[in-house]
Amino acid sequence: MLTAHRAHIHIHLKGVHCYMLEQSVPLPEDTKHLLTSMFQQYPDVVNIPQLCEMLGGISSKSAYKLLQANRIPHFKIGRAYKIPKNQIIAYLQSLMHSQQLDTTTNFNTLTH
Repeated sequence: MLTAHRAHIHIHLKGVHCYMLEQSVPLPEDTKHLLTSMFQQYPDVVNIPQLCEMLGGISSKSAYKLLQANRIPHFKIGRAYKIPKNQIIAYLQSLMHSQQLDTTTNFNTLTH
């Protein structure tokens, strides 16, 4: 779960909490390494339940919405969705980067 509040950004992914104060603590330069190490126990290609876990316990309905909106690149084998882990990491990096930009330019932004 990634939420932005007036005073800080709170990221909760797979039991790891990160707090970043606006403008005072930038995103780590190697967020990809951080996220890769967080998700090392997952296979290179995950299914919907694994995607939900990786994104902080979102519902499967929310996961399907993300995929259907092409927010996370994926493919299907038959009726089963398959999501490359590196695409999930790229999606999270883009969220973290956009959150950083939003909070440094507009302190009244709330993102869900």
